[in-house]
Amino acid sequence: MVAKSIIPTHMNLIPIPAFADNYIWMIHNEQDALVVDPGDAQPVLAVLRERNLQLKTILVTHHHADHVGGVDVLRQATGAEVIGPAGEDIPQPARGVSQDDTVQALGQTWSVMDVPGHTAGHIAFYTEAFEGAPLLFCGDTLFSGGCGRLFEGTPAQMLHAMDMFAALPGNTRVCCTHEYTLSNLRFARAVEPDNTALAQYQQHCEALRAAQQPTLPSTIATELAINPFMRSRQPTVRSAVTGTEDVATFAALRAWKNTF
Repeated sequence: MVAKSIIPTHMNLIPIPAFADNYIWMIHNEQDALVVDPGDAQPVLAVLRERNLQLKTILVTHHHADHVGGVDVLRQATGAEVIGPAGEDIPQPARGVSQDDTVQALGQTWSVMDVPGHTAGHIAFYTEAFEGAPLLFCGDTLFSGGCGRLFEGTPAQMLHAMDMFAALPGNTRVCCTHEYTLSNLRFARAVEPDNTALAQYQQHCEALRAAQQPTLPSTIATELAINPFMRSRQPTVRSAVTGTEDVATFAALRAWKNTF
């Protein structure tokens, strides 16, 4: 039998805005906290002070500066453990993890997924049961209505990442790290102008942004209905880029988005 913890069990998920459009995701239980991809330490330190929280864990999905720039300051200020991709150069000391590894943090078991494409060693963190539903920290691999640019990987790798995410339960909450949703949806409408689910979702997200609210987290089910990069095998998406083969279609779609 597992002994009961005196730590509160209710978990809170909040996006901390950073830079122009980043979100640093935080989970806390009113006492201890975990953050994901802290590109800037100061917004995180402010929330820790305001809520009287102790930072225990820092999860990192990839090496880009807007995701790791605050790691050293936060580690030094809090003593938090840093866990990130084994195949990338991230601030040290850090525990390197990769596909099929698991991480225990804040009472949750997180599965590590290798999702190269945006960067060569990009990873994601997934937990099956966070306050009643699965939760995915996907870094810059998946955005609502879009996917990350292929800075270091290939279209085949990114398509494989989309397929890995598509296999997750539909109610999985998708915690993307940028507020790119509205610009992504404008592109998605160009790809699938007759997608009614997409049109309705765009209206919903526009209302959220008008109220200065985040459009995130999304869900896997939503992305499967509206995101062209997760729908690249659909006839409506294939026809928009005159693609016939899976990877070629995805590559053409990503190239179109790069210049949209």
